[in-house]
Amino acid sequence: MDRIEKSKEKFNQLFGKGVTAAHATDPDFQDILSHFIFGEVFFQGNLDDKQRELITLVVLATNQTFPQLKAHVSAALNVGLTPVEIKEAVYQCAPYIGFPKTLNAINEVNEVFKAKNIALPIESQNTVDEDNRFDKGLAVQVEIFGDVIAKMQENAPANQKHMQDYLSAFCFGDFYTRGGLDLKTRELLILCIVSSLGGAEGQVKAHVQGNKNVGNDKETLITAITHCLPYMGFPRTLNALACVNEIIPEN
Repeated sequence: MDRIEKSKEKFNQLFGKGVTAAHATDPDFQDILSHFIFGEVFFQGNLDDKQRELITLVVLATNQTFPQLKAHVSAALNVGLTPVEIKEAVYQCAPYIGFPKTLNAINEVNEVFKAKNIALPIESQNTVDEDNRFDKGLAVQVEIFGDVIAKMQENAPANQKHMQDYLSAFCFGDFYTRGGLDLKTRELLILCIVSSLGGAEGQVKAHVQGNKNVGNDKETLITAITHCLPYMGFPRTLNALACVNEIIPEN
């Protein structure tokens, strides 16, 4: 099957049969888009459609591209992702893109859920409380990044130690410990989020190492970053690939 046929089949699977509004006004552009994304990128590498849609959701949330985000919430449901998995992927963006942008994305998700009669709120995935969120977050942080965490905390100046505490309790305690998505999936999504931000190559490299530590191999990381390409462009994609190659060299 050639890429044009593949793109038609994949598009129908994700969005249902029919043509987009863009086909009426910009058919050449829409064909280039569809044939590349749904005829090539979706078939490159070792990720399944559920993983690909989760990646698409977090990159669109990071970019604040809401019409496309809403379309892909529906696509995510069409390929079998649950409302919990969709919400958890978007929630996981908060430590990296901030609360306002995450709330914007959540609002778009909720509009789709309401239109599809998915009851809100969905079931809580919280596993921590005020007494243990720091300790549980720190445990996950160490599981992913190892001994470097203790060194980061020891080396933090007194007037900046709170930032290390926030990382452990908020970033890791409040989010990584939640149900709905496993650790390997969360870490892969975070690599895609920080890659799509641009200018965060230090964090991209850290999360390449984190992904390696939790069992996501180089092929998986390359596939994930490749899947981000149509949504974040070549500059950020190539920067992220350079980070992967620096941390996990070929051969």
